[in-house]
Amino acid sequence: MITVNKFVLPNGLRVLHHEVSDSSLVVINTLYDVGAKDEDPEHTGFAHLFEHLMFGGSMNVSSFDEPIQNAGGENNAWTSVDYTNYYVVLPSNNVEIGFWLESDRMLSLDFNQKSLDVQRHVVCEEFKQRCLNQPYGDISHILRPMLFKKHPYRWPTIGKELSHIEQATLEEVESFFYSHYAPNNAILSIVGNLSLDACKKLVEKWYGDIPKRNVKRRCLPNEPQQTELRFMEVERNVPTNIIYLVYHTPKRSMDDFFLSDIISDIFANGNSARLYQRLVKRDKLFTDVNSYVSGDIEEGLFYLTGYLAEGVDFETARNALLNELEVLKQELVEERELEKLKNKFESTFLLNNMDLMNLASNLAFYELLGDVNLINQEVAKYRALTAEQIQIFAQKTFVKENCSILYYKKKNG
Repeated sequence: MITVNKFVLPNGLRVLHHEVSDSSLVVINTLYDVGAKDEDPEHTGFAHLFEHLMFGGSMNVSSFDEPIQNAGGENNAWTSVDYTNYYVVLPSNNVEIGFWLESDRMLSLDFNQKSLDVQRHVVCEEFKQRCLNQPYGDISHILRPMLFKKHPYRWPTIGKELSHIEQATLEEVESFFYSHYAPNNAILSIVGNLSLDACKKLVEKWYGDIPKRNVKRRCLPNEPQQTELRFMEVERNVPTNIIYLVYHTPKRSMDDFFLSDIISDIFANGNSARLYQRLVKRDKLFTDVNSYVSGDIEEGLFYLTGYLAEGVDFETARNALLNELEVLKQELVEERELEKLKNKFESTFLLNNMDLMNLASNLAFYELLGDVNLINQEVAKYRALTAEQIQIFAQKTFVKENCSILYYKKKNG
């Protein structure tokens, strides 16, 4: 059981606290409820651009990284389709530096053309390196608009087009900040060697005077249910053919999410899992196979993907993957296999949350889902899954009209 203290400031900032008295460190994790799904379709990539701008200087601090490093700490951030997360890890005797820095950039950034030009260039180069100049780098740009027709999940976090980032103006950037970066749109998670009393005093001191803001109301279009098979074939200059089969699944907050998650483990949780044993080791159809779920808040996705072995055609690979889904639909998973997966999930979950940084970000995420105490229900929900539930879920989910298939072919010659 992970004990979490929670309090809310008058400005709406939600604060989570978990004390680890035998640690010498404290993690300050700040989650903002803004991600790629909150962007204008004609101005995508802004949430990710902001992740970079947040390190370019705030109202009273010209450099964010330097004070952290001088205090013996580290910091970083990431952006998803659903939210943006920032963390600082510091020795407990220097923790106030983290509160000072994080609160100052929540108050306001130093909006100037030079900072925007620098960070925009960094993000544009990242876009080129990851999506344009790297083998398989454009897969997300191909799959997402294939999977989503209305919902903003139809573009990747880095942005739909390079031009959207290149053309970002200072006025647009400032407007995005004040529409989404606010204490009443954030979750502050503090984990480590800091008492609740000391935590409250520091949070109230540094965040108490930050004004509540009018956060832009989220009104996302509903994604129509997929009703027919979607298929695409592309040819690129890559070393190996790769195939994707993707299915729509329940969003992260629904109990059925755990069924999709355990099925991905049945297929691809290590070299003892079904896909590797049958399709790589036994049949030699693939050099590598994988199965995973997106776990997104609005709507989930289930992926089956594999690199084809030399001489194997796409139809053979596709039928092999579909056959594995069919076996799952027709035959109950053996209790021994199920118990092994549940044990592995529990041990991985517990080990993951022993890391202060992971725990701090996880607490914030569960609070975003609706209740931080959901973290204490994860293992029980996973353990409660039955072979019959898995079979029923597979039968209703892995159907032709819910499937999107991508053949990503290497160019000949």
